[in-house]
Amino acid sequence: MTDVALSGLLPERATRVRELIADVPDFPSPGILFKDITPLLADAEGLADVVEAFTRLALADGVDVVAGMEARGFLLGAPVAHALGLGFLPLRKAGKLPPPTHSVSYDLEYGSASIELRSGTLDPGARVLIIDDVLATGGTAAAAAQLVEKCGGVVAGLAFLLELDALHGRDRLTGHNVDTLLRVGTTSDG
Repeated sequence: MTDVALSGLLPERATRVRELIADVPDFPSPGILFKDITPLLADAEGLADVVEAFTRLALADGVDVVAGMEARGFLLGAPVAHALGLGFLPLRKAGKLPPPTHSVSYDLEYGSASIELRSGTLDPGARVLIIDDVLATGGTAAAAAQLVEKCGGVVAGLAFLLELDALHGRDRLTGHNVDTLLRVGTTSDG
């Protein structure tokens, strides 16, 4: 069952946003139901609704800068930063930023990965809202929070368009303010 509650948006607008997220079965591998936000990004009204909802979260959390996780977090976080009149920090996959960088490594289902932030781009003590499209297992989000803190920032909150409840990613983010705009009870929900 999907819980549609987009941070103060009327139920009709929240339902429309959810309807713009396409379910793609068996992608990227059999048994996975991929949540494709491309139709949402292509819809001006739907995208504006999501930016408005994220902006409300940022205002409530008292944010100085917005960070987005590669890659869809860039697509959602940058317009939120713009709407707030704030800067945007891209949290990139290892090797995508010129040195010097700070990095944090984390475990994936099969292996490990790292994310990086360009040194000198985050003011010490700045309150950061980290945005991404999906909260699944929480590994990347936990690494993003750790990276912000390693660079001297304060994690004001983590905000996600969609949370897959069955994967319990929120459990890895204990101690942080976590908000999701849409929640899906199981990975097979549509």
